[in-house]
Amino acid sequence: MKKIYSLAAGLFFITGGSTYAQSMSEYFDTLAVGSYMGVNNTEWTTWSGTTGGAEDVQVSDAEANSGTKSIYFNSSTAGGGPQDVVVPFGGEHNTGHFNFNSNFLVAANRGAYFNFQANNTVGQLWSFNCQMHNNGSITFDDGASIWLTTTYPQGSWFNIEIDVDLNTNSWEILIDGVSQGTFQAVVGQIASIDIYPVNSANGGNGLSTFYMDDFNYTVTPFALPAENGAVSYIEGVPRVVGASVAPTVTVRNLGTNTITSFDLEVDYNGNQITENITGVSIPSMGEMDVDFSNSIPLVAGAMNVTATISNVNGNATDGNPADDSKFVSVNPITPAAGKMVVGEEGTGTWCGWCPRGTVMMDRMEKYYSELWAGIAVHNGDPMVYDEYDAGIGSLIGGYPSGLVDRKPEVDPGVFEAEFLDRVTVAPNAFITNGAEYDAATGFLKISVTADFQNTVSGQWKLACVITEDSLYGTSASWAQANYYSGGGEGEMGGYELLPDPVPASQMVYDHVARVILPDFNGHENSFPSTNSGESHTVNFTLTADSSWDMDKIHIIGMLIDNTGDIDNAGKATLAEAETNGFVESDEVVASVKELDKGLDIRLYPNPANESATIALPELNQEEVMVTIFDMNGKTIISRNYGILNGTLQLPIHTADLDAGIYSVQIHVGDRQQVEKLIVQ
Repeated sequence: MKKIYSLAAGLFFITGGSTYAQSMSEYFDTLAVGSYMGVNNTEWTTWSGTTGGAEDVQVSDAEANSGTKSIYFNSSTAGGGPQDVVVPFGGEHNTGHFNFNSNFLVAANRGAYFNFQANNTVGQLWSFNCQMHNNGSITFDDGASIWLTTTYPQGSWFNIEIDVDLNTNSWEILIDGVSQGTFQAVVGQIASIDIYPVNSANGGNGLSTFYMDDFNYTVTPFALPAENGAVSYIEGVPRVVGASVAPTVTVRNLGTNTITSFDLEVDYNGNQITENITGVSIPSMGEMDVDFSNSIPLVAGAMNVTATISNVNGNATDGNPADDSKFVSVNPITPAAGKMVVGEEGTGTWCGWCPRGTVMMDRMEKYYSELWAGIAVHNGDPMVYDEYDAGIGSLIGGYPSGLVDRKPEVDPGVFEAEFLDRVTVAPNAFITNGAEYDAATGFLKISVTADFQNTVSGQWKLACVITEDSLYGTSASWAQANYYSGGGEGEMGGYELLPDPVPASQMVYDHVARVILPDFNGHENSFPSTNSGESHTVNFTLTADSSWDMDKIHIIGMLIDNTGDIDNAGKATLAEAETNGFVESDEVVASVKELDKGLDIRLYPNPANESATIALPELNQEEVMVTIFDMNGKTIISRNYGILNGTLQLPIHTADLDAGIYSVQIHVGDRQQVEKLIVQ
């Protein structure tokens, strides 16, 4: 018999009680070729709930792993679909044990995808994504961070097994029975699988073709004992040697009695740190985050960071010792001497997905501040610096997006993984920033010195960036669009608890690019061919903007190699740069650079679908003309609005424009501002 569905497949004994497992298997061989799964089996449905049509999946005999039949998914559009098949797992499961496994065949140069939904109602909360790419790589992530990357055999059948201890939120991935690693999910709950043909993430080619056979899942529920504390998440473990582990550990009450006290220990490399928690009240199925006040330094080598709860309510043992401990595996890397990695993020207050970049930039600063220089390059909002925005805009295709050391565009959610790749690459020069600042005049002199460790040739260049933290405003343009509001897109550093948009009064912006000198590409004549052991300095001078809080700025000197990538960087506060000392050089980029504040025109939303809006500043009887060019320089739209007065908003109808990148040229009197517009 090829189809098995059981609510009483076997009796499982668990400390504190017993319960029945729930399972379902489908092998497809008894089903008619061409028939729809939503019609064959009431346990199968679609995203919309409509079965037997384009959204449903059909049985095929073209390929099979066992027997003669399987199900077939195919899409040739970047957005995927229209197939979108859902199989519920019989409820929302966040305790007990869950196992899923199925066989897949992904066609050559194609991709495949499925995810786990956390709630019974699909579309509210994702817990897990599995993305099989056309290059043979497979990633497991939550949409913000990649947890595990490995490979799969293209063009042949293979098995994916996902084994989850939901009590401790410990997930293991096996391919063809071989463990690929373990991780913890931000959302430790499972309700259904969503199978969708798409292949556009992380460089996918937009083509998805795959077969699926031998579908199986089993849920083993957990009966709560009276007293039971569990560890479900360990946060705050950086991944470089020398960084300190001062984690935040999530404790769950998986008993029926309220937890009022417990001890929590973290063990790493034979060292332990402990927190003794009293005077709390964690209800049954509630949880609590414990921030450790002490830390343990990371050392080289693969080891586990293990958190253990004990002494729950003063008891020597609790009702289920199996979930008292949890570990995460760490194998920290050793950064190259003198290395600092630069992350440039394209963002904007109008961009509803950009909180993802904000959360990751803050994480990188928290854990890797001595090795990472984060720069938030704003677009179409009050923090835009046009010159920088245009530069990064030429290298990215949408928002949020980013560059790590000017390597190819990536999603900010993978900044940490990209950083870990780059931080081990030995730089060709060490970078030191010096400064002199006259607070009375605002005159700022910066020296960026490159001490070369290797001989280089060709056009290597220096650039200087100033960023500022703690920016805020009061107008609506400072409010942050937030598509994570409500939690439907998963947890996102607390943004899931905030409204859309987040009011300006609740927003503070960090890492904001204020200026880049001399421009995005760096100073053309920074130095000639350079030998190892030589030192070269370039001076950058400007009059600081009176609105800057000089205690909140960072000076970032960057060495750009002859391919346009960033070889290395140095980062310093103004006080640190003054302590380093200003180094006088004959190579001065500018005697004084007054910051170009542009016209303070905003273009939003960007990217746009149906329409975009040009928000003009206060006008005083000034002529306004708008011209839109495509990437070939062809005029698409040109309109003279005549003499205008006051604060105005001009609509741009983009629904009839082809998807792509356009240049929007806005003339106000004898002044001009150019913005890039992305139409999706």
